[in-house]
Amino acid sequence: MFLCNVVLILICKGSLVAGSCDLFRGDWIPDPSGPFYTNQSCLAIESHQNCMRNGRPDSGYLYWRWSPRDCNLPRFNPQRFLDLMRNKSWGFIGDSISRNHVQSLLCILSQVEKAVEVYHDEEYRSKIWHFPSHNFTLSVIWTPFLLKADIFEDMNGVASSEIQLHLDKLDEKWTNEYKKFDYVVIAGGKWFLKTAIYLENNAVKGCHYCPGKNLRDLGFDHAYRKALQLILKFIVKSGHKAFVFIRTTTPDHFENGEWFSGGTCNRTIPFKEGEANMADVDLIMHNIELEEYKKAATLGSENGVTLKLLDTTQLSLLRPDGHPGPYRTFQPFATDEGAKVQNDCLHWCLPGPIDSWNDLLMAMVVNDGTYR
Repeated sequence: MFLCNVVLILICKGSLVAGSCDLFRGDWIPDPSGPFYTNQSCLAIESHQNCMRNGRPDSGYLYWRWSPRDCNLPRFNPQRFLDLMRNKSWGFIGDSISRNHVQSLLCILSQVEKAVEVYHDEEYRSKIWHFPSHNFTLSVIWTPFLLKADIFEDMNGVASSEIQLHLDKLDEKWTNEYKKFDYVVIAGGKWFLKTAIYLENNAVKGCHYCPGKNLRDLGFDHAYRKALQLILKFIVKSGHKAFVFIRTTTPDHFENGEWFSGGTCNRTIPFKEGEANMADVDLIMHNIELEEYKKAATLGSENGVTLKLLDTTQLSLLRPDGHPGPYRTFQPFATDEGAKVQNDCLHWCLPGPIDSWNDLLMAMVVNDGTYR
């Protein structure tokens, strides 16, 4: 039996019991009500994540929801969210998973009010939307390292040269915009696993995975820790009293290979706890995130910054069924049922498991982040 805490009146109505609840420890349970939206009711879905339109034949992955063990997590309430965010601004800062996440939020909110796209960059990676009835602004800034980086890749991820990554300089693309946001969701990710040359003070200091370069291999973990330290220092010292979420790393579910080596993800139901082990690289990144967040959180509160951990790693690990797989492109087997096509086992179908990340966001915002 749940006891009522005086944190939220709604708690007594049977929704969410606060106190010691860990929102990130739980299970995926069947949800016959299904998603908020479909690929027909939301126009914000990028083609690579539009799994139903692209011909994915199963739909069972749509009928699960994240359920913490110690409390009931309410579903996202788009009307209430927009009312709370009147005259506010949100920024999602990171790589394509951050864009995947913001599209999920857009789709949910579009069931109440359609957003107007007011800006996009040349490559359509960074965008701004406005909800005129609520004067609410939603932005996504594509900056895969959050550091200054010279990237030599095409849109398919094919590199012509090694990334030049400055470990002592933040990417001004997001730092110049940071103070415009009341709420920020910021995340690093898989880009740190790519081959890169590391620089400090514009001088080469080493690399990650650069055989034949006669450079010291410092490892991706070295760069990731330095990046998080620099990012968090900027946030807590900025003088801007935002509500900042640090979203943790997202595991992929490639089997029998990787992105460019024939990896697939054909599962159709979630894992149960204990059925999946986190890859070593994800475990390393997650541990770095927890350690650096813990160091920064206290300093943030002293400086008036609300800094919270959005720990989506474990709940994402349990959803191997939620990726586009071969259905990142339209009808990939239309002309050849046995065709070998590239699978996407990193990003998430929309609608899909990533929608639950917004349930967590809303719970933490409504309760001022006191659940964790």
